[in-house]
Amino acid sequence: MPVTSEPAKGDDILETKGSFEYPDTESSTGKHGLPNPRAVAVFRKMDLIVLPVVTLIYFLSSLDRSNIGNARIAGLQKQLHMTDTQYSIALTATLIPYTLIDIPSNLLIKAVGPRWMVPTMVILWGLTCTLQGVVHNYAGLIVARLFLGLFEGGLLPAISLYLSSFYPRRHLQLRIAIMFSATSLASAFSGLLAAAIINMDNVGGRPGWAWVFILEGLFTILFGISAFWLLPNTPTTSPFFSLEEKEVIRQTLELDGITETDKKDESFTKENFLQTFLQPHVILVMIIGFMNGSTLSGLALFLPSIVASLGYKGTHAQLMSVPPFAVSAVLSVITAFLADRFARRGLTIFFFAVVATAGFAVFYASFVNHVRYGALFLLVPGTYCIGPPLGTWMANNSAPFIRRATALALLPVATNLGSILSTWLLGTISPAPRYRSATITLLVFQIAIALCAVLNVAWLSRENRRKARERAAAGAGEGKHSVVGAGNDSIWFHYVL
Repeated sequence: MPVTSEPAKGDDILETKGSFEYPDTESSTGKHGLPNPRAVAVFRKMDLIVLPVVTLIYFLSSLDRSNIGNARIAGLQKQLHMTDTQYSIALTATLIPYTLIDIPSNLLIKAVGPRWMVPTMVILWGLTCTLQGVVHNYAGLIVARLFLGLFEGGLLPAISLYLSSFYPRRHLQLRIAIMFSATSLASAFSGLLAAAIINMDNVGGRPGWAWVFILEGLFTILFGISAFWLLPNTPTTSPFFSLEEKEVIRQTLELDGITETDKKDESFTKENFLQTFLQPHVILVMIIGFMNGSTLSGLALFLPSIVASLGYKGTHAQLMSVPPFAVSAVLSVITAFLADRFARRGLTIFFFAVVATAGFAVFYASFVNHVRYGALFLLVPGTYCIGPPLGTWMANNSAPFIRRATALALLPVATNLGSILSTWLLGTISPAPRYRSATITLLVFQIAIALCAVLNVAWLSRENRRKARERAAAGAGEGKHSVVGAGNDSIWFHYVL
């Protein structure tokens, strides 16, 4: 639907501006980056409706995927008679279907609808997580991990796409950061929860590590069932909004070039799908995603083992893995607020890559366990806080819908490939307590992340300048073209830096 400077239906609710250019700083849209105070109130209400559900789903996903690290130091590897190589294979078994399912699942969501697809995924992976608690041998664990990756794999691109269809681009990173903070909180909570659950050792004839899988999986199943009623399909079909509020949402999103997932979209074509793979900013973000995914997954899966190698044992090791993740969650939300306020994704990524670089450098150079534990407070937040701006950057600069869906699926493909690398780097190739090869590799990755962020900002800035020249040459009449159809190729689409 073209947006023009002529009054449209509902303009008494929300004035349209006749341009899809997305400013870097405050403009006529007001200090909140939204068209009027009514829109601000509506999107705050959306925060209360959507964010808690999505955040808890992602929390459970992170918890159920990484709790194998807690189960490992609670006796899983020993009781199933697994070598370090077999443990790495078990982790890799999850990541292979996890990677393969991302793109097809994100394209399927438009046909099925997020309200049905996402809760179904939650229930299925919750069931698989529970069944990990009843395996008796290594082969059974491999089968369970394969199905866990299959059912859980499409979640991150699905809910990233979901949120990007609910919020204007300028307001997306804070919401993704709140959701993504669930990863840090899950890693922290996983240690606390595991420390309590393993005391159930021999209850029902099962070891403590088995109860970690069983109890966490059962809660996931229950919440997945409730999500069928809690998760709205689209913002304008939610029963929690009035007709007036739905019109505010519709106009605000359309003004930003965003199409809802249930709307007919003529740009949903094979050409737009393939074009996504060739765009420089998508490629650069994918490269960053590979390196950040390798680091993040390695920390999520192996931090309890890393902490244990620093001299902490048993329950104490579980508990000492909590503080770095808690710091990550807080910093992620604070910096996301600033990044949304000033529309600076690349700068956020660069800053935290530098922080992570310092952390890995200290961890590698020091031989003092307390100093190396202190380095975790640099490298863990530095790694985890890159995730939200990275996903937001991809979503902000990819349009129309099929490009955004494809780009948001390609990013987890890259991060999952990085995760496969980390399972071997930290699991087999680089033994504790020094983790020498892994530390050097991940240190180099942080430097490369910072360089890629700078290159992407430079390319996007050049494109914005080119589009500004073409807009000036074309004249105001060209502003009537819709970004919904033309996508990020439109001269009226302003890339977020």
